Amino acid sequence: MRYLICGGGTGGHINPAIAIAKEIEKRDADAVIEFGGSPYGMESTLVPKAGYKLNTVEVMGIKRKLTVKNIKAIIKAYTSIIKAKNIIKAFQPDIVIGTGGYASWPYVKAAAGSDIPTLIQEQNAFAGLTTKKLSPFADTVCISFEESKKYFDEKSLHKLVLTGNPVRQNPISREEARKQLGLRKNDIYILSCGGSLGADKINSLCLDAMEVYKNKPEIKQIHAVGHIGWEKFSAVAKEKGLDTRKGFEIVEYIYDMPVRQAAADIVVSRAGAITMAELCLIGRAAIFIPSPNVAEDHQYKNAAVLKKAGAAEVFRESVLDGRILAKTITDLAKDTEKRQGMEEIMKSFGVPDAVEKIVDEVFKLIKK
Repeated sequence: MRYLICGGGTGGHINPAIAIAKEIEKRDADAVIEFGGSPYGMESTLVPKAGYKLNTVEVMGIKRKLTVKNIKAIIKAYTSIIKAKNIIKAFQPDIVIGTGGYASWPYVKAAAGSDIPTLIQEQNAFAGLTTKKLSPFADTVCISFEESKKYFDEKSLHKLVLTGNPVRQNPISREEARKQLGLRKNDIYILSCGGSLGADKINSLCLDAMEVYKNKPEIKQIHAVGHIGWEKFSAVAKEKGLDTRKGFEIVEYIYDMPVRQAAADIVVSRAGAITMAELCLIGRAAIFIPSPNVAEDHQYKNAAVLKKAGAAEVFRESVLDGRILAKTITDLAKDTEKRQGMEEIMKSFGVPDAVEKIVDEVFKLIKK
């Protein structure tokens, strides 16, 4: 069978697409897989690195404000469908799978117009604009949160399948991870970061918090400032005396994230859907600081689902400072029972076989 998988912009759309591709290859030895995206998003790096051919068309995200840039985006939304049709005609896929982001729009729309089976996968609790616009044309819509159903019109409800988000399985136990990192039984290990590129506000908040509790030797922490913030915030860490404090690590990027996640007692991060899915899978107490700079405030809506259930603490960054964050962390550090309760609730949201469920739906469509 031939599969065209499309999506892009951020790793949150691309990594699920790659996970789906790997699962298809496990189950279809003769699978021929290509990707569709734009030349500008992270797919241009991540997809070839994963070993797949990437086809690209010019397409831009559409904002809700009427600007010259937005008019161009609307024009490209339609011209890109023509170019995607040519890619589809050349590749002849048996199915087209979209994982969100504006880069998936032209391929799924073109495939639906050519009577090729289509499946789209939504990572967030609040369904993205592309997913909502494509849902009337797609054959199957895989969602990751029960709460997502209310964002679709009635005509699309019969297409919805709750599958969860496809994420990597953590290959290491908590005990082994803590042993590798030299952590003692009573150490409280904090993992904090603002994403691969970093986020100035997260960096400021976490370094200020670390300064507050740096005299509590039982608290150990790794904080990744990100590539963009490395020069600035490594200097700030030095000024605060955090770089020499035993048990604190200030790094640019965390290359062994599965080990750090497995070892962690508390995770402080943005509320991207894939990060949340990874934490749900292993069950970790979390403090989410959603990005205010994302479409439809979807990170806050993702995190609110877990906060309502009692699995996480959630703060708007506009009302948070280092002392409030430090108090939240130290209170959780002292309250073992509460942390364990949060872990159990978090784990109840985990879907270990999400990618298998999605690929089941792929094969159902092909068979039909």
